[in-house]
Amino acid sequence: MKILVTGGAGYIGSHTVVELLNANHDVIVVDDFSNSNPKVLKYIKEITKKDFVFIEGSLLDKALLDNIFKNNKIDVVIHFAGYKAVGESVKKPLMYYDNNLISTIYLLEIMEKYKVYNLAFSSSATVYGTPKKLPITENMTLHTTNPYGTTKLMIETILNDLKKSNEKWSIALLRYFNPIGAHESGLIGEEPNGIPNNLMPYIVEVASGKLKELKIFGNDYDTKDGTGVRDYIHVVDLAKGHVSAINYVNNNVGVEAFNLGTGIGYSVLDIVKSFERVNNVTIPYKIVERRPGDIAECYADVTKAKKMLDWSAEKTIDDMCRDAYQFILKNKD
Repeated sequence: MKILVTGGAGYIGSHTVVELLNANHDVIVVDDFSNSNPKVLKYIKEITKKDFVFIEGSLLDKALLDNIFKNNKIDVVIHFAGYKAVGESVKKPLMYYDNNLISTIYLLEIMEKYKVYNLAFSSSATVYGTPKKLPITENMTLHTTNPYGTTKLMIETILNDLKKSNEKWSIALLRYFNPIGAHESGLIGEEPNGIPNNLMPYIVEVASGKLKELKIFGNDYDTKDGTGVRDYIHVVDLAKGHVSAINYVNNNVGVEAFNLGTGIGYSVLDIVKSFERVNNVTIPYKIVERRPGDIAECYADVTKAKKMLDWSAEKTIDDMCRDAYQFILKNKD
């Protein structure tokens, strides 16, 4: 299949491109490097020993999108592109609504124009808001606690409405839990701009000496040790989930949501202790106030993905912590 990957130079996108190329798909990547680095493209080729098409640009450039579809017979789109930081979205909601919604609408309009109806959408577990019960299943009530999550839920609503308007659409809503880790080669991994918003890149920057200490946002949640509990999934497992998802949408119609996680909840302190153990380092940390929009506990029921996508996560929390640090050590300069 020929697959267009929007945001394919980003953290999850780049790992997914690797797995798509390993599965012998033809790949076109479009990215504007707003939260990624051009060197990633070279590393993808080094890992896979395969080439792909890269187009630099924003999905807000509708003419660019039109040219991509006009000049390529695309079978499936994997849509990653978008702003993704919960904390930033609380501070800058209009920026998130403008970028994430408008770019997606432009993409969908061009897909319709060129009769490309197969889509895997990068959604998020944030669409579940504060869950009333655990583990979280795909049929639970959806609500959000921050603008980032709201953009994901709005896009899911748009995609469901689109399917009602045209029965040809086949869409997988991939609700990620918390991707961490890096490719085992150490060549690609999570490398955010500025001070990290997510836990693992924050930990590795403390471990590598870039930051003095880890800030843990709250230790008074109703969890086993008071820190937030999340379902962490290795980014390579998550990437393989996308390969399964494009095979699914290519052979089905309709809209289906899938949780992509491990089904296991780990606390912030669980991650810190695992990281210290497998990497033989010490992570100094400081408890600070809770972060706006965060919830106490969140982990997935992954039964549906296992059954319908024939996919499940395989890597352990130790794998995630080890690979994340090896990436930083290999790229510390």
